[in-house]
Amino acid sequence: MSEFRLAEGDAAPNFTLQDQDGKDIELASFAGKKVIVYFYPAAATPGCTKEACDFNDNLSVLRGAGYDVLAISPDAVSKLKKFKDNQNLNFELLSDADLAIHKTWGAFGMKTLYGRVYEGVLRSTFVVDEAGKIALALYNVKATGHVEMLRKKLGI
Repeated sequence: MSEFRLAEGDAAPNFTLQDQDGKDIELASFAGKKVIVYFYPAAATPGCTKEACDFNDNLSVLRGAGYDVLAISPDAVSKLKKFKDNQNLNFELLSDADLAIHKTWGAFGMKTLYGRVYEGVLRSTFVVDEAGKIALALYNVKATGHVEMLRKKLGI
C-alpha cells in the first residue's frame, strides 16, 4: 500500500489552523509569497527543539530570500505557546490536533523505530511558491542538519 505524497508542481492544499496565540492562520493568505511549511512530531522534544531552533537561527537568511516559515504539529495551542516562548521562536507554530492537515499533506503515515512499525507524524518540509504550488517536497527529513540541507536546495 503506497502512502499519499505531494509532489513538485501540485497545488499546496489550503488550510486554516490556529497559531500559538489561538489566531487563525490561513495558507491562502500567503498568496504571492514563498512559504516553507514544515511538519514535526512534538514541541519541546529534543529533535523538534533542535529543528525549530535551526529554523529560527536561519530565519533572517530565509526571510531575506523571501521565505516565510510555518511549523505544524499535533500539539495543543497552549503547548505551542509555551514552546515558542521558551525557545524565543520568531515564526508561527500551528496546531493540527486532529492530524487532518498532516494527512492532507502526506505528513502522517507508517514509521519504523527500532524495528517497531507504527503510524505517526512524518517529519516533512515543503516549499510553496508564490502561485501556491509545491516547489519542493521533502519527506522523512532529519531534525539535525535539515535547515542547512534546505538552504542548499534553495540556493541560499
